Amino acid sequence: MRLACARFLSDLARDADWPYELDAAEAERVCEFTELMPHTKGKWAQKKELIRLEPWQSFILVNVFGWRHRITRLRRFRTVLIVVPRKNGKSALSAPVGLFMLAADHEAGAEVYCGATSKKQAWEVFRPAREMALKTPDFRSFYGVGVNASNLHVISTGSRFEPVIGKPGDGASPSCAIVDEYHEHDTSDLWDTMLTGMGARDQPILWGITTAGSNIACPCYDEIQTGRKMLQGIFVDDERFFVEWTIDPEDDWTTIEALRKANPNIGVSVQEEFLIARQTAAIRNPRLQSTFKTKHLNLWVNARNAFFNMQSWASCYDPAFSEEALHGRRAVLAMDLASRRDIAALQVLVPLADGRIATFGRYYLPEAAVENADGAEHYRGWAYGEEGRPPSLIVTDGEITDFERIEADIDLLRTQFVVDEIVFDPAQAAYLVTRLMSKGANVIQFDQNARNYSEPMKQVDAEIYAGRIVHGCGPTHPMTWMMSNVEARVDAKEQVFPRKSEGKNKIDGPVALIMGRSRLLVDDGASVYEERGIMVL
Repeated sequence: MRLACARFLSDLARDADWPYELDAAEAERVCEFTELMPHTKGKWAQKKELIRLEPWQSFILVNVFGWRHRITRLRRFRTVLIVVPRKNGKSALSAPVGLFMLAADHEAGAEVYCGATSKKQAWEVFRPAREMALKTPDFRSFYGVGVNASNLHVISTGSRFEPVIGKPGDGASPSCAIVDEYHEHDTSDLWDTMLTGMGARDQPILWGITTAGSNIACPCYDEIQTGRKMLQGIFVDDERFFVEWTIDPEDDWTTIEALRKANPNIGVSVQEEFLIARQTAAIRNPRLQSTFKTKHLNLWVNARNAFFNMQSWASCYDPAFSEEALHGRRAVLAMDLASRRDIAALQVLVPLADGRIATFGRYYLPEAAVENADGAEHYRGWAYGEEGRPPSLIVTDGEITDFERIEADIDLLRTQFVVDEIVFDPAQAAYLVTRLMSKGANVIQFDQNARNYSEPMKQVDAEIYAGRIVHGCGPTHPMTWMMSNVEARVDAKEQVFPRKSEGKNKIDGPVALIMGRSRLLVDDGASVYEERGIMVL
């Protein structure tokens, strides 16, 4: 949010050579239009009150509709993504935008769509927009707007406003597409189709508004990462507007300050007492923490009951991480080969002189699985690289995992590092382990049970929280996705065992990391007698 404000102020200070300028009249026109619309829910609707924009909402509308090209007078921003927690008035802001784009934008044949993955979600914005139109006869008469059961239309301009489930037809030419709760979309099909369909429009708007979600491999999370990088100045995109309300990694999520930072409409559409009650319940019951953090603090937590703290994992990320800088050190390798059409993980753990552990991995998937498995879209992104990023998933030919490729990579790693041990899960590993043993590798079997997993899994969690793990896995890396999928099964002895909530949420990389850490626990355990001598009682 601070970066979005800094961008606005910086743009205001630009000289006349820059192609855009802020048109106060156009900015105020859309704000005034919005404040002529009635509330459709809650106590404000009961009192028949009109919408009153809060400063944060005005900031969005002024940016999106006020910035204009100096010569053409067309709008600057074409893509808009607003990320804000639940109950902060997303629909009350988006519905008037749809009505404005239908009738007041001077666009002949305007096509305004509310896109979603389900009928219920598509109507979350369209329903209040329809009710606003029904409750405002002056709006209907002035612009000639007709209200039907499932669409709005302006006969004189041939314009329409309607909900869309899934992708619109090939003939669609959106002038405005409103995508509500984009985090619920498993693929970018609707977003991409809307965007490409806008090619014939002079100043279209793709308006996305969402809370955080529970799948960091979804296209929404990738779009958010793009917006963050733009605001950080990593690249320039003058046609993209992005703003996000959440808390920072160093913030304590259990405080009232965290609630106020993440919820711009606190005390207006969402009451502080309500949020405090949800926060208190989450503090008392760990089962509720993921939902609370996602819905009310806008934090991405992939698994509903994620075991690892993903904010801490993000803090352990080193953008300058280099495998080559670690060459020559001692290392432990761990393999989780899984099934023949699943992700196979090879994780490397390198102890550092300062007590931290550096880790990186190799992740393999057969070509057929990349194209056909659940989550194939993000598999393809990792396998072939996107937005200048190198591939982070190794695709092997054929239908099944190529163990010969994994063996070749292990052979190479053994020349680059002093490999003490190679830890393996006996499932699927017999052939490869036999080959490695014939080459003199020290292979250690890891039986997958709670007794073996519990201590190293807790140790990895503690070290991530303390910043004692260092890695090069960014927010959209497959290892980060897999870490966020890890949940814990707890037995009667309070031993933990890694699990996943559903089959498509892979955890092979973290499992290999835990297996490798189990061997470092053994190696790190110096004799107690060497540390403090013999105690005489």
